[in-house]
Amino acid sequence: MAEFMGSLEGQGWPQLLALAVALVLCSLIGLERELRQKTAGLRTHTLVGVGAALFMVVSKYGFSDVLGDEVTLDPSRVAGQIASGIGFIGAGVIFVRQDIVRGLTTAATIWVSAAVGTAAGGGLWLVATAVTAAHFLVAVGYPPLLRLITRARPATAPVRVSYLDGMGALRAILAEITGRGFDVRSVATERAEGVHARGAVIHLIVQVRGSGKVERLAEALPEIEGVLSVRTGEPGDEE
Repeated sequence: MAEFMGSLEGQGWPQLLALAVALVLCSLIGLERELRQKTAGLRTHTLVGVGAALFMVVSKYGFSDVLGDEVTLDPSRVAGQIASGIGFIGAGVIFVRQDIVRGLTTAATIWVSAAVGTAAGGGLWLVATAVTAAHFLVAVGYPPLLRLITRARPATAPVRVSYLDGMGALRAILAEITGRGFDVRSVATERAEGVHARGAVIHLIVQVRGSGKVERLAEALPEIEGVLSVRTGEPGDEE
């Protein structure tokens, strides 16, 4: 009986509470990502946070039976390994297509979830809660604040257009953009896979800058002969 009770040392309410704190906080972070329909959502962020918390709990309490005068452990090494190891998951949600990078914010949020779980597992519950609140401040509060700050100056936005090759659409598209007072900052094209019923399709990404309404531009471009579709969006919307 004594041997069995000894095997339960380091397994109790403090450890379960640490995991529960990580579960709740990282679930909140994951729920925000899930509601925004990002690549990694509720389950990913929750599992990352709880897993990081468990690593810390094991590091702090899991080796009490082998500690002695000749055996010492450094629990802080586990935190460093979590920070480096979580990069593999973060890298998996980042996609690069030409000059457009997607998933950076989601990858950073996974990294934050791991940090929150590590703090919770280490017993720093107040710090973990503060960082969770900071995440919501950045993810929810910063976008409208940024739009408010940049409203007075011209903004750069991507315009994605799919058009039929060989119909002079590209020249007409660029003329329409400049005619509406926008500057063309960069242009990138890519031939689509497969063939449209009316010919080859080209995907065009134009970075435009100007004080006009990009939405109005997007409404005018489909009127050009050969244009199949038009999409616009801020860089943050692609993450």
